[in-house]
Amino acid sequence: MKKLISNIVLFLMALVSFAQDGEDPVIWSQDLIPLGDSQYELIMNAAIDEGWHLYSQFTAEGGSLPSEFTYINEGTDYELIGGTTESATLKVYSEIFEVEETLFKKKAVFKQKIRMLKPDITQVKVELFYQVCMEVCIPKDKVFYFSLDGSEIAPVEESLDASSIAMANALKLDLKNKDVLRGIGTGSSEGETGLLVIFGLGFLGGLIALLTPCVFPMIPLTVSFFTKKSQSRSKGIFDASLYGFFIVIIYFLLSLPFHLFDSVDSQILNTIATNIWLNLFFFLIFVFFAFSFFGYYELTLPSSWANKMDSASNRVGGGMGIFFMAVTLAIVSFSCTGPILGGLLGSTALAEGDVATNLSAGMLGFGVALALPFALFAMFPAWLQSLPKSGGWMTTVKVVLGFLELALAFKFLSNADLVGNWGLFKREIFLGIWILIFLLLSLYLFGIFRFPHDGPKTKLSSLRKITGFVSVVFCVYLLSGALQLTNLKLLSGFPPPDFYTLAEQDSECPLGIECFKDFETGRAYAEKENKPILLDFTGWACVNCRKMEEHVWSDPEVFQLLNEEFVLISLYVDDRKSLPENEQFKFRYDSGRVKSIDEIGEKWGTFQTINFNAASQPYYVMLSPDLYILNSSIQNTDTATYEKWLKEGLQAFQTYQRNIVVSSR
Repeated sequence: MKKLISNIVLFLMALVSFAQDGEDPVIWSQDLIPLGDSQYELIMNAAIDEGWHLYSQFTAEGGSLPSEFTYINEGTDYELIGGTTESATLKVYSEIFEVEETLFKKKAVFKQKIRMLKPDITQVKVELFYQVCMEVCIPKDKVFYFSLDGSEIAPVEESLDASSIAMANALKLDLKNKDVLRGIGTGSSEGETGLLVIFGLGFLGGLIALLTPCVFPMIPLTVSFFTKKSQSRSKGIFDASLYGFFIVIIYFLLSLPFHLFDSVDSQILNTIATNIWLNLFFFLIFVFFAFSFFGYYELTLPSSWANKMDSASNRVGGGMGIFFMAVTLAIVSFSCTGPILGGLLGSTALAEGDVATNLSAGMLGFGVALALPFALFAMFPAWLQSLPKSGGWMTTVKVVLGFLELALAFKFLSNADLVGNWGLFKREIFLGIWILIFLLLSLYLFGIFRFPHDGPKTKLSSLRKITGFVSVVFCVYLLSGALQLTNLKLLSGFPPPDFYTLAEQDSECPLGIECFKDFETGRAYAEKENKPILLDFTGWACVNCRKMEEHVWSDPEVFQLLNEEFVLISLYVDDRKSLPENEQFKFRYDSGRVKSIDEIGEKWGTFQTINFNAASQPYYVMLSPDLYILNSSIQNTDTATYEKWLKEGLQAFQTYQRNIVVSSR
């Protein structure tokens, strides 16, 4: 954890440095020396800019990350003779990691001898991961291709067997009229609205964090520090505003590493968000956070980290000193902000759209809310007098957050159950657990029981009573949903779908509509019935998919169209059931990257990406059985728009059918 926090700080500083010059401080070159008897020496040279350094393969554990070489196809195409040797290194003690590190300055040379095992191999691929640093560290990757016979280098591609090639080709559709896909119905405005909602949730989370005992008392102390230390009021306002700006930057940049995943595979963030084991991990973490808020233990980072950041702020001074003060706030407030940030991460994983973009929007909102008071109270110091005093009310805020964290924890457990098709947390069981959680919250707010860190018993405030009453009303609402007296539209997407129930169901499709979960099977049925296809890319853990089904599809007009006029094909991109062995294959993207398709969800996620250039759910496409696109694609939208879209597609299908008849005469 120490290495992680320190690297985060260094990474934030490095982004500023690289934004200024944009140059790579390491220039790589390579040589190949034939040694005879099918042996070669691979040489990799690094020219390092003045002031920068990179680390040895053998630098001490607990410090910066070492350089790491990966020799592709080693053991099959060739074998290594000994290890990778290095040129002369330096030993430097790191105050951050408190270890002696081994590094290179100005230049580095790495050498590796190999012996070929296959005479027909003409090139060798070597991958290198390393860190280049100058007070700050940036992780980098480098790929070397060595030509053994002097021929032109061609990247080595993984070979695919005939079965994989055939199944991969079958996954690609010969779509007609594909240009119409990107029309007015793509739902882009919905995506922008969604980001604003995520930003708002992050902002709300930041406001809640301000009310916790880890943050609230620091507001007047920090603002007073800036206003009294500064020689003028304008300087105090500037310093406090800069402090707030750094808070925003720190929390926003913490989300940037998640964007790296999306550059690897358009489906990887969806895979992570719907992974069974990750959802179970989130469940355990949220339960752990909840009991921390209940007062059974405290989540704190080592005090030495905060001391070092505080010492750095005093030593450096100026803008960088204020930056280290902001880092200190992030560290010392972790016991209260950590669980809230965990909830924000979980919420973005459940939301529609790109997880990394959602997380950045949420973290930006969180940072803005957390930073705003420091700038405002510096501008208007008289407002400090109106702040309520710290007290037991902040403990109540933490406990309420604990119950909310506990409720969200069971949402992740429900996701794992849905994706894994375990059948353990059916809709009624999930609602029963939530009823129990909010009933306990109500009893706590009314003073029926207490937690370890609650202060002396006092008279209940009006706000606490009102919150308790709201919690009771919510319990009644949940109970009416469990008894099927209402459809819980306010919670659409959080409980399991209505067809995932203890009661016997005629169909495992939304609203009892007949649907197919395999494209070719559904397409054959549509051809037989001469009906258009509604292709529904969905997911078991997709919140907005449930909202569309329960809010839009349930409309009588829409339901009738879906049930009578279309053949519904619902493809679950997060279905983690394994494909039969004879249906598993490898798929090569246009970039050359090869992906193993072993699960049902992987197949349909890849199917969506390569044919429709989309990776979000819900995602709807209308097409004829012979793959003629009938209308633009559409995503999360309102009932009137969706009904109009369906009717336009149905009319386009009828027109297309008539044209086929006319052209065949």
